[in-house]
This record gives sequence, C-alpha cells and structure tokens, in this order.
Amino acid sequence: MRFIKGVTFIRMIKIGIIGLDTSHVIEFTKLLNNPNGLNHVPGGRVVVAYPGGSENFAISKSRVAKFTEQMKNDFGIKIVSTIKELAEQCDAIMLESVDGAAHLEQLREIVSFRKPIFIDKPFSVSTETAEEMIQLAKTHKTSLMSSSALRYAEKLKGSLAKTDKGRIIGADCFGPMELIDEGSGYFWYGIHLAEMLFAILGPGVHSVTTIAEKKHDVIIGAWTDGKIGTARGIREGNPRFGALIHFESGKEYFEVDSAQKPFYAGLVEEIIEFFTTGCSKVPIDVTKEIIRFVEAANESAVAKKTIKVGP
Repeated sequence: MRFIKGVTFIRMIKIGIIGLDTSHVIEFTKLLNNPNGLNHVPGGRVVVAYPGGSENFAISKSRVAKFTEQMKNDFGIKIVSTIKELAEQCDAIMLESVDGAAHLEQLREIVSFRKPIFIDKPFSVSTETAEEMIQLAKTHKTSLMSSSALRYAEKLKGSLAKTDKGRIIGADCFGPMELIDEGSGYFWYGIHLAEMLFAILGPGVHSVTTIAEKKHDVIIGAWTDGKIGTARGIREGNPRFGALIHFESGKEYFEVDSAQKPFYAGLVEEIIEFFTTGCSKVPIDVTKEIIRFVEAANESAVAKKTIKVGP
C-alpha cells in the first residue's frame, strides 16, 4: 500500500490456483475477478491456474476438464502445465485440489517460493501428513492457512458475537455428510462440521466417539475444559448446515443458508487478509487438531469405541 496526496493505492495481489477439480475455483474467481459482482472481494485477482487432478479420485477426474475450460473461457485465466510455472507468475497461491491426499506433494513443489498459501479443505487426510506439511512450511518460512468456508458464515459469526448469555459451554452442529468411496471417510464433508465445532468451542479435544448409521452419523467430541460438541451428519432429511450453541444462560440457534451474504465471500475476505498480512486468524496448529479430530472420528466409526486424542 502507498499514499500520494491523500489517495490510497492498494497493490493488487496476483493469485494462482492449483487444482481445477472443485467448484470452489469458479466461485472464488467470480468473487475476486468481477468488480461489479454483488459480493465482490477486492484486493486480489486470479491470473493463472494449474489444472492438476487426481487419477485415483473419481470426482477429481470427472471435473477437472470442465472447470479448466470454464476458467479459461469465462474468466480468461492463463492455464499453465506445471505447478512451478504457476508459482513463478503469482504473488499468492490457493491450493484447491479436491483430493486432500494430494496436498503434501503439491506443497513440496511450491513451498520454497515463500509465497503465502491457502490450502482448501481438507488440509490433509492424516495427522502425520499434516505435521509434515507444517514442518515444510516452517523450514521454508512460508505462511499457511486452511479453513472450511463454513467457519465464516455470517450466522455463525453473529451467534459467536453474542455477549448477553455468558460463556459458551457446548454446541450441536448439523449438516449434510455425504460419504464417497475413495476412503477419506468424514474428511470429505465431515470436515465442514468439524470446522464449525472448532470455530464455536475452540481447540482442546481429548476424545472422540462416533455413532455411524446408514442415514446419519453423530460425532461426539469431549473437550478438556468440560465442553461437549456434537457433529450430526445427515444423508436423509434437511440438507442445511446449522448449529445450536449452548451458553451459560441461554441458547442460540442458526441455519447457515439463511444469511444474505454467502459464506464463500466471508472465506475469500479472510484469504485476502491472510495474503496481505501473512498471518492466518486460524492458527495452523488448530488446523492440525481439526485433522486429528476427523481422523479420530473415522477411527471410532470403524473400531466402534471412543478414541483418545489428547491429554
């Protein structure tokens, strides 16, 4: 940013996107590249993209060609053939690949460029991989951010801003939880509910218990300070995301889709702030704990017992 005679000039951040196999790349580019859009997010512009795609991930293979053509034809985005080409042509990177298992290898190719990197959900699909990714970033002094857009839903933020009901003592979140066949379990859609729980209750889970049925799953987290949070995954019934937050002297209920401002816009605003400052409001160690929470939920569903994850 610079100032001349009282006029503020803000340098436009050139953004590169890796992984054109998710609808997020279309939604994020609309928000950033259309200054006349209703929920336009200023400060950054997508200029280059690398298609990527995972051969062993059916959803990825079925989407990458369509979204690559849309990015090129509808938005005029330059498409490059290697990740390193992309990193050389932008100021900041969105790693959007829908297969969380691909993120480590892709991060290895760009981390040495020392450009801030947003990694879309899920950050990884194992705690061990998450730790390796975080260590890579620390070694190369590269800033990382990861989050589900649900964390920035207006109704959630508004509920957390309440000050007339005392402290938060628990939460029950709900939403769609589709399962796919590639073995990622709750990382596919349960990650959204996990992000909502952690946004409400903060870190500090010590155990996770999953009740898995055909049409519904319930993941129960016990926090070290006595709070209990639940994530109810729905495959039949109301498909909306929402939560009931329990305060000391009251409750607050909300459904995410009832807000005028889309949660994607809230997330992109936070990403642009992260790209500008190099600091994420969601500490990367909290992201790692969320990954462990979902990993433990998967383990509990298989083992049919409570999984200890903390002290």
